[in-house]
Amino acid sequence: MDEYVERVARVMEQEPVYTPLPAVGPMPRRRARLLELPELDIGMLDFLSLYGCELQVVVGERNSIMGRMMQPLNQLRYEQRFLRAAKACLPQLERDDLKQAVQQAIDGKTDSLGIAAWNATWGGEAIEPLLTQAKGPLPLTGSGPEVAQLAADLNQWNAILAALLAGDLNVSLQPASEMQQRWQSNHAAGQLIRSALLVTTRLDDATRLLQQRIDGRPLCLDGKVNPKARNAEGLLVTVFAGEVQPYLAQVRQRRDQLLEPLAQMATLQSAVMPPAFRQWHQRVLDPQHPDGLWRAFDQAIVEHARSWQRLLEQCGLAPG
Repeated sequence: MDEYVERVARVMEQEPVYTPLPAVGPMPRRRARLLELPELDIGMLDFLSLYGCELQVVVGERNSIMGRMMQPLNQLRYEQRFLRAAKACLPQLERDDLKQAVQQAIDGKTDSLGIAAWNATWGGEAIEPLLTQAKGPLPLTGSGPEVAQLAADLNQWNAILAALLAGDLNVSLQPASEMQQRWQSNHAAGQLIRSALLVTTRLDDATRLLQQRIDGRPLCLDGKVNPKARNAEGLLVTVFAGEVQPYLAQVRQRRDQLLEPLAQMATLQSAVMPPAFRQWHQRVLDPQHPDGLWRAFDQAIVEHARSWQRLLEQCGLAPG
């Protein structure tokens, strides 16, 4: 992209100006993303009264040392197991006060299930490597199969989340561990964000050079084609169409593959989304937000194409 700006400047007989890449900011820190999950206090007498129910086993595991140190994904698994076990246990109980206590526990856990799901996705550390911007932009080639696998993972996870949040307590969370391992070993989403920033900034730089020539001395006097016009046409065909546009297409494809399911994963949980994350989501993940990265990316491409069109119209060479 830097070389493209340089070549546009040379053909337009101007000096290249490279705008510093803007920062959209990283994903909010974990302490701003992690939500507090309400604790459920089951008294000892009630706990002993659950004898014969799987719920007693589930609660006992949660109260163990390992249970109190659960990672977010395992916490979500626990919440799911608790609700299944509690609903199965409820018809077996004879004491009205115990039934009421278990029903209250079911209601509370149902209300907070969205918080546990959020922590297991956006609140934990597994998602951070996938979205880090420290690894530069997307490479020119390669990583296609890995990105396809990540996209399949994200779409599958969204289907699991949607079912769970809709009340399907039997949906399997088994695939989540392997998915999150792949999140931790790949940086494609963060690289995609860096690519969008790079492309948007450099296309805007090149557009300004084209516009300065359009507003200044005509490329073709009286509309007559000259060697300078042919050089400009060659630059458009060989460099922009031949080298830049394929990379733009790759960025767009990766956006459709990765950013759309990531945005959906956040939108599915908008009811519990922390304010700091909501702002980041709108700016970085939402492809339609008017002040977002992707609206600027699309606009930069459109404006650059229009500038080429206007420039070459002076010479009767405007592309169709």
